[in-house]
Amino acid sequence: MRLESKLALVTGGARGIGKTICSYFLDEGASVVIFDINVDDGKDTEKGFNNKYGTGRATFLKVDITDEDEVESTTNKVVEEKDKIDILVNNAGITIDNLIMRMSVADWKKVIDINLTGAFTCSKFVIKHMVKARSGNIINISSIVGVHGNAGQANYSASKAGLIGLTKTLARELAGRNIRVNAVAPGYIETEMTGKLSEKIKEMLLGQIPTKKLGSVDDVAKSVLFLASEDSKYITGTVLGVDGGMGI
Repeated sequence: MRLESKLALVTGGARGIGKTICSYFLDEGASVVIFDINVDDGKDTEKGFNNKYGTGRATFLKVDITDEDEVESTTNKVVEEKDKIDILVNNAGITIDNLIMRMSVADWKKVIDINLTGAFTCSKFVIKHMVKARSGNIINISSIVGVHGNAGQANYSASKAGLIGLTKTLARELAGRNIRVNAVAPGYIETEMTGKLSEKIKEMLLGQIPTKKLGSVDDVAKSVLFLASEDSKYITGTVLGVDGGMGI
């Protein structure tokens, strides 16, 4: 197993892509700690994983990643109880879309606070423990729109572009401490949200993708698993596009 005895902390891991990432980690022998603000989803996910993989393999903790004190205290608690954090996946994120002329400062700040500052805060307090262990792996979930931008998503695009800058900077800062930092930039992924789009919009999206198909949450999770494992031990500071060729 590629992640035998590893402990992974996944933000936004109660559902969606984050939950799928946790599932792949558990399949490969890791234990997971989930930071999420959605209590019902978090408890259900924890229960489901522990029923499948064994008691104690998954732990849900209600954490608001925009609350610096809460992130610090909860991260320290995890290390006290679990002895380590080997892998951090900064996955938590939201969208509040609008054209920039209509976008409120509050909506701009909320997306930046969760998507970018939340990742910074979680990284800051996890890195402290990774540096002591002289070992660690951080994967940030960015987006194709962080590379190319997207109309109506100034806040989201800026947050995901910021994650790329954060990834590359941390990779430079931490390489000498045996800590790798990489990012995954998904393109259009088949989710509950995209499933509700009209056929006309789906056709328009597919026209932008060279492979002419949407990606799956499994495609993203497998890429994160690769970066979390020793299969990628000589890779740091990179942005792995999972986009069906949109980045060409």
